[in-house]
Amino acid sequence: MSYSYTAYDKSGVLREGEVEGSTEAEATETLRKKGLYVSTINSSGKGSGKKTTKKRAGSKKISSKTVASFARELAVLVSTGTPLIDAMGSLEKQTTNDNWAAIIGRVRLRLEEGDALSVALEGDRQTFDAVFRSLVAAGESSGHLDNMLMRVAVLTRKQAQIKSNVMGALMYPILLMGVGSVVVGLLIGVVLPRFAGMFETLDTALPPSTAVLMAISEFMRSYWWGVIPAAGLAVFGIIHWIKSPAGQLVIGNAALKVPKLGEILRSFMTARITRLMGVLLEAKVPMLDAIHLTRESLGLERYRTLMTKAEDAVTRGEPISTAFSSGGLMIPSACEAIRNGEQSGRLADVLMHVSDYLDEDNETVIKSLSSLIEPVIMIVLGVLVGFVAISMFLPLFDLTATAGAAT
Repeated sequence: MSYSYTAYDKSGVLREGEVEGSTEAEATETLRKKGLYVSTINSSGKGSGKKTTKKRAGSKKISSKTVASFARELAVLVSTGTPLIDAMGSLEKQTTNDNWAAIIGRVRLRLEEGDALSVALEGDRQTFDAVFRSLVAAGESSGHLDNMLMRVAVLTRKQAQIKSNVMGALMYPILLMGVGSVVVGLLIGVVLPRFAGMFETLDTALPPSTAVLMAISEFMRSYWWGVIPAAGLAVFGIIHWIKSPAGQLVIGNAALKVPKLGEILRSFMTARITRLMGVLLEAKVPMLDAIHLTRESLGLERYRTLMTKAEDAVTRGEPISTAFSSGGLMIPSACEAIRNGEQSGRLADVLMHVSDYLDEDNETVIKSLSSLIEPVIMIVLGVLVGFVAISMFLPLFDLTATAGAAT
């Protein structure tokens, strides 16, 4: 079987081509014997080939997967002994995204000016968060930058995978709601007006449900020029509010109070906190710094407050498990595991094991929840469409019944 690959040689030069092998592992080993360090390798087929010849397409927001791939490829280059400046130059040349290339270029220029990598990343904080920069700094101080970059890549990719799983689970229900809204809109705005003239000739009182739908249809057809922009502004305003600190505070507090949803949110937040702290502590980042960096990575205000309390507890010499156990924001079993980890002196390992377990459990919960939400949405949409359809035909049924009684 033929495999397309991108790899770096010992001088840091990017190489592309194809290699034969019965399996991907065998092909990778073949390239390694030739002195090439593999960055990506895929079976040849439609769409494979030299991707670096494509025209660069700009994208304002850099995805977590892109950052994770950057960390992984930089780790490969650093492990081969390639100077950082040359490694950044190679990564800058191979990217197909103008904005991402500009970010790498700015980091490379700072390196050329004599800054350390962790300092060079400071200029693009929106792309490289505090945890990323802190782990890079830890790798520079310990002399194991390649290993630390690989940890960053694993952490970033894991977080991106969790987000992708959640969005994937919600995509089908959102699609169903969108299709249902379009169908109901067509029934009210297009189909129902065709019955209006017929209803006027009946010379009888319309059922309340039909009268309400007729009024809605008439309003939408008369003021569509204002309804559509108002709906768009409302959606934009809601999305903007949800992304704002005030909106996240309100939604986060409300979600934590909902019985089942609150449990799921606590599990996700516990997994995020334990994973971030576990990676930081494994990298020999001091406890107080690890707590501070984890707090800066959290979006919910109540959990940021919890991390502040944890920081105060550690400053006073108290175990961090004491702060985590208060407030009911962390999973009790995780708090107990953290307490045992503190007593055994293996807190970092325990935190990583807890996060792995919770991530697997959360993935199962999301899939189960998605499978439950889909039929509920289908039932609600069916009832709504059925209500509109029955409301349209109900006057005709009344007319038929009246005519039958008269005869």
